[in-house]
Amino acid sequence: MEAAVAGGFTGISLWGRDYWRARADGLNDADIRSVLDDHGLGVAEIDPAWWWLPGAADIVIPEAADAEAVFRYGEDELLRIAEAVGGRSLNAVDVFGGDWDIDAAAEAFAGLCDRAAEHGVVVHIEFLPWSKIPDLATAWEIVQRAGRSNGGVAVDAWHWFRGGGDLEVLKGIPGERVLGLQLDDGPAEPEANLIEATLHDRRLPGDGDFDLASLMATLREIGAVAPVGIEVFSDELHALPPAQAARRAGDALRRLVC
Repeated sequence: MEAAVAGGFTGISLWGRDYWRARADGLNDADIRSVLDDHGLGVAEIDPAWWWLPGAADIVIPEAADAEAVFRYGEDELLRIAEAVGGRSLNAVDVFGGDWDIDAAAEAFAGLCDRAAEHGVVVHIEFLPWSKIPDLATAWEIVQRAGRSNGGVAVDAWHWFRGGGDLEVLKGIPGERVLGLQLDDGPAEPEANLIEATLHDRRLPGDGDFDLASLMATLREIGAVAPVGIEVFSDELHALPPAQAARRAGDALRRLVC
């Protein structure tokens, strides 16, 4: 939280592990909310919802193989955390694939949205180029078929450009249904290993070749209302002290959007 403030941010994202690290440090839910308030921060999103698609919840990942503690927290746990910390949204992704089709995915997404609504949470699908939801068009089709008012899409610039980056598709989506926005940058040519690159080699906005100006112009054109965030998984940034990394991220983001 101190790093977020140093970077000039007003919100943070949380994973389940972040919440439980705070609890292990002796904070209860009221303490966590109080510290957030003291820093002038909100929780923009809870990340990630990995279990929502047919068959995904039945897959068991041993803790020894889950170094980032992604798969230890299921739906009930993350929605409870969202309510406890005042989380605005839940980020839904396809991790495991499967033999489901678009209609089955839409039915599953509708159910997730209904359950999230009971906690005052909106849900956005983040497409991943190597998954069965590889692009914005597919994510939006699922959202449309689900037909839930608290459901929408997330646009991560890295996945956007690696997933085709079709501005005409984006122009066809009502701005109020773009519920998440994560900015980052990268080289023009796709990396040989997309998963490795997205987890270690993203660049700050302005440090790569993505046409972020056109993406942002289109988001403004459709009236997107999503909080503007930054998500740069980078070994280079991770090696810096947190406040220094956050200041660099905040400065890069403001150069793009201000």
